[in-house]
Amino acid sequence: MGACPTHIDVPGFIKKIASGNVTGSAQRILDANVLGASCSRVCPVEVLCEGACVMHGRSEKPIEIGRLQRFAMETYYAGGGKIPMRPRAERKERIACIGGGPASLACAAELRQQGFQVTIMDRRPMLGGLNTYGVAEYKLRAADSLREIEHILELGMRFEVREIDAAALHELEREYDAIFLGAGLGAMQKLEVENATNAAAASAIVDALEFIARYKAGEQIGVPPRVVVIGAGNTAIDAAVAAKRLGADEVTILYRRQRENISAFDFEYQHALNEGVHFEWETLPMRLTQTQRGVALVCAEVTMGVEGKIHPVAGSEFTLECDVIIPAIGQSPLLALLSQARGVKMDRGRVAVDRATGQTSNPKFFAGGDCVNGGREVVDAVADGKRAAIGIAQWLATRAERDATAEASHG
Repeated sequence: MGACPTHIDVPGFIKKIASGNVTGSAQRILDANVLGASCSRVCPVEVLCEGACVMHGRSEKPIEIGRLQRFAMETYYAGGGKIPMRPRAERKERIACIGGGPASLACAAELRQQGFQVTIMDRRPMLGGLNTYGVAEYKLRAADSLREIEHILELGMRFEVREIDAAALHELEREYDAIFLGAGLGAMQKLEVENATNAAAASAIVDALEFIARYKAGEQIGVPPRVVVIGAGNTAIDAAVAAKRLGADEVTILYRRQRENISAFDFEYQHALNEGVHFEWETLPMRLTQTQRGVALVCAEVTMGVEGKIHPVAGSEFTLECDVIIPAIGQSPLLALLSQARGVKMDRGRVAVDRATGQTSNPKFFAGGDCVNGGREVVDAVADGKRAAIGIAQWLATRAERDATAEASHG
């Protein structure tokens, strides 16, 4: 339970499955994590709940908590189960949740269960954020993400497709009693190599998140034989595996550091190897060139200098011919938007919050998810959203008490 960011009652929900009470098991999960179905598929359980399982100390395999959670949730929803609505009185206060990903969904669900009026706003036509658009299809299908979201929307929040800019933020601050910022991190960082902006070469560069989103949306993507993915995080692995499954003959991941430095989980790396993805370690892309068959990346071997700085090795350059290049080298924080929120302080590219409540330096704004934690797991975003919702409810209650006291003193 301690290893799960949402602190699901793991022994409790497993005991209910064992006693035949699958409904009670699912409701126990949902009480802690309203996105329990998707988290059962995308959570890195090997390093969270299963990684902390006491069975490890007995030289046995851990209990397969993720699979049990998936069984409980899918059985419950297949049988017509709903997210339980807690008894509550309707509140008049209105809260806007910016962004439609897991953090905002969790925040909105908790607030609705406390009776508040909630509107979720996102520029895309479908809710879910990375669950719907960015997590690889083999982990979580878009249709499964959307089915789970339908259950969340039944709690009674509104959804608006709306592009949020600085003017809209200022307008929302006037109109709503509180605002939750769950806007994520934004687009992938651009590939900074020579000729990357050359029109002919640039046409071969495909953003990793866009590639995965099109794949999940069921678009007919023609993947050529040779694909190079740059980066070694979980998104890079997802893009590489998707390329293989779409028919690419050769998929190579380039990473500038050594194998032990990758940010992807080990089980993700092993999965990529099983799918036939090839890795080039300590390799730095230098420039793009055109060839008769397509494009090529001129790369160099690297060496590690002082303080972890990377230096190309003189005379080590080699050419890697390819048809498509997929950068997956981190997302760019939405600083341009988030920094426009009046009085909201930033800290090293992230929204600065009080970790206990999610409240920012502007008391009316709360935040959570990738824009706060820098891009962690779905379950971390859910925990952030729920924590912020509780913080919002407490802040509004305190404000109401202050207003009542002030009114009484003036009366």
